[in-house]
Amino acid sequence: MKILFAASECLPFIKTGGLADVAGTLPKAIQELKSGDEVRVILPKFKRIPEKYRFNMRHVFDTYIALGWRNQYLGIDEYVLDGVTYWFVDNEFYFGSDYVYGYGDFETERFCFFCKAVMESLKRLDFIPDVIHANDWQTGYIPLLVHQYAKRPDYSGIRTVFTIHNLKFQGWGRRDLVDDLLSLGQEALDRIEYGGGASAMKAGLMYANKITTVSPTYAREILSPEYGETLDCVLRDRAGDLVGILNGISNTLYDPAKDKNLAENYTAEDLKGRAACKLALLKELGLEEDADKPLFAVISRLTDQKGMDMVLGILPELLGKGAQMVVLGMGDGKYEGAFRHYDWTSPNFVFRAEMNDALARRIYAGADIFLMPSAFEPCGLSQLLALRYGAIPLVRETGGLADTVQAFNKYDKTGNGFSYGGREFGSFRDVVYLALDTYYDKPEWNALVKRAMKSDYDWKVSAGRYLDLYRSIM
Repeated sequence: MKILFAASECLPFIKTGGLADVAGTLPKAIQELKSGDEVRVILPKFKRIPEKYRFNMRHVFDTYIALGWRNQYLGIDEYVLDGVTYWFVDNEFYFGSDYVYGYGDFETERFCFFCKAVMESLKRLDFIPDVIHANDWQTGYIPLLVHQYAKRPDYSGIRTVFTIHNLKFQGWGRRDLVDDLLSLGQEALDRIEYGGGASAMKAGLMYANKITTVSPTYAREILSPEYGETLDCVLRDRAGDLVGILNGISNTLYDPAKDKNLAENYTAEDLKGRAACKLALLKELGLEEDADKPLFAVISRLTDQKGMDMVLGILPELLGKGAQMVVLGMGDGKYEGAFRHYDWTSPNFVFRAEMNDALARRIYAGADIFLMPSAFEPCGLSQLLALRYGAIPLVRETGGLADTVQAFNKYDKTGNGFSYGGREFGSFRDVVYLALDTYYDKPEWNALVKRAMKSDYDWKVSAGRYLDLYRSIM
């Protein structure tokens, strides 16, 4: 079976969020199953891709394709990494700027071009896939185009899977512009109509053979108006083709026993190196080097969705009680401004407005409690990395957080983290204090850390489920 994985970002080439982690690890995990299936990945050749990759790609072909009345350059470059072939759609006009995502009509045009470029590249690449796995709204028009290209004999056997990573972002565009770019016709435009325009997300939902989300709980949640982002009716109509498959991480890529970014390595059986990592992190951040003080951490986009209002609400209390905290991330100005204020005024708080994978790993390895009070969370990877490195996640019971973090029970000696239901600040506050009480009971806490680190969310199981899904639609 030939599988083409289409995404707008992919580790290690370009990343703005969790989609890049999935695109960079799932195809490799499928290939490592040694099932005999061929996997390829295709993505835009953004200017922000590091030069060590961009300047070492092999040029495969170039041509021009029609995009409505436009005649646009299309080049394909290739890079092979760890046995996986990556193809990059090259067009300086669309992808040669310093940003990854923009807005408005040009955003509609550039990703309509990407979807059309994927379809027009297949024969030239001599790779007609059995399954195209499209991801999020940036690739949402691919399942629709596959439906239209099926009139061509070489394309008639292609099946599609469309994965929702975050339903909130839907790729809305003007109806006349989308029709001009892709020449879809009246029937298709009517089916993907949304808010008087056209939605790339809805196109994926309407035309893919199967729809997946990145956790079983999120698959159930988005059937309701509360989480369905006004597309719940569409999703309920296609509920029989909707599957929730939990995202994973690479235990090889993220391994505290071998991670060279850490001050010392450690395992669940021997946590001594983790204590050294905490002291090294405190020194690096300029915090008081007191290993007994609890260190809270947030690594996140700073948005309402991620529960940053909850974090700001509890922050004065935690700092007043002598706890320390580090926040790593960027996002809404109101949150960046608030965290900068605490960074300037409190010796127990550090804010780093950056994306820094090496520092993130050191925070996972050195922090005690990892806060993730998301209002909604399709899957979440941060809590999986926190578990892997022994930072105990404290989460709201939603989406993938509910599927991966089991609440601590001191009587049964079970659980790998802390969780709460509802959206009330009081519920969040109560579980924060439960975590603090448990932290000061060192035998109990160390046992919890060991259970957390033994939680196994490697891609192996989920990769096998994706292969089964692909085969089911052949």
